[in-house]
Amino acid sequence: MKDQIIKLQSWVVSAASAVGKREHDGPIGNCFTLYDATGEDKFGKDTWEKAESEMQRLALKQALEDSSLEESDIGAMFAGDLLNQCVGSAYGLLEFDIPYFGLYGACSTAAEGIMLASVMTSYGIFDRCAAVTSSHYCSAERQYRTPIEYGGQRPPTAQWTVTGSGAFIIGGENVGDGQKGIKITEAMPGIVVEKGITDANNMGAAMAPATAHTLLRYFSEGRSVEEVDLIVTGDLGYEGGAILCDIMEAEGIDIRSRYNDCGMMIYSRNVQDTHAGGSGCGCSATVMASYLLPKVASGEIKRLIFLGTGAMMSPDSIKQGSAIPAVAHLVRFEHSGE
Repeated sequence: MKDQIIKLQSWVVSAASAVGKREHDGPIGNCFTLYDATGEDKFGKDTWEKAESEMQRLALKQALEDSSLEESDIGAMFAGDLLNQCVGSAYGLLEFDIPYFGLYGACSTAAEGIMLASVMTSYGIFDRCAAVTSSHYCSAERQYRTPIEYGGQRPPTAQWTVTGSGAFIIGGENVGDGQKGIKITEAMPGIVVEKGITDANNMGAAMAPATAHTLLRYFSEGRSVEEVDLIVTGDLGYEGGAILCDIMEAEGIDIRSRYNDCGMMIYSRNVQDTHAGGSGCGCSATVMASYLLPKVASGEIKRLIFLGTGAMMSPDSIKQGSAIPAVAHLVRFEHSGE
């Protein structure tokens, strides 16, 4: 298959994040825009699900404020989360008078939303769009595994679902919002891949083959590792990241010197008990919004490939023992001095 790269001409106008205490206590904690200072990760709400919705509301509100734009300036928003029927997004974004597209890309939702927002703005459908997503450790754990109160033993391959939300305002090239110097130039939608992994506590192994599949397709169209400064995945963690590097090396492409993963950046492996690293929609959304994209804006990173990785299972598919399909969407960001 050829010509699968989508050419884009859009900008990141603003981005904001809201996170929980564990994320704020991590090695990049001071980069995040907002956090729950109470340490309860409830953001003033009485359930974990409502807390997740509140994170989305706060993140998008902050992104709008940072961009000096009004709700009426946003043509559409693309949002999703890990909860059934994406209720975290539906309830969290209720107050915004903006057309809403609900997404489910699992942990790839940040990349999927940014890609769709960029397509819409690059090709003149809307002047500006928003992409929003979130996850919450407590809401995800009781939906996909066991209630936290159960106290089940976590295996070494298990990852910690990030409590966090990221919001991005994407504008077309000619809108003139005083962009942050972050241009979105290319994207490649992922293809669903399933390699027989059935363990819900080993998401990295389930997602790594899909990530390699997208990256190999991208490089097959005349791109190379050497032309980018960083290849970052959303939440493969230590287990999946190692598998991805091994797969790519077997295909004759060594990415190790330019590779990192948001799930490995957000927590301290030696200090915080998060096993194989972070995961969840909020993992890549918060790290990209508040840590990596500012580095692109400053020129510290000039060309960044972001692969949002998602395990496309459901609570029922896990109970039935089905293998876990995965997808990885690619978005390329570049520094611009304008």
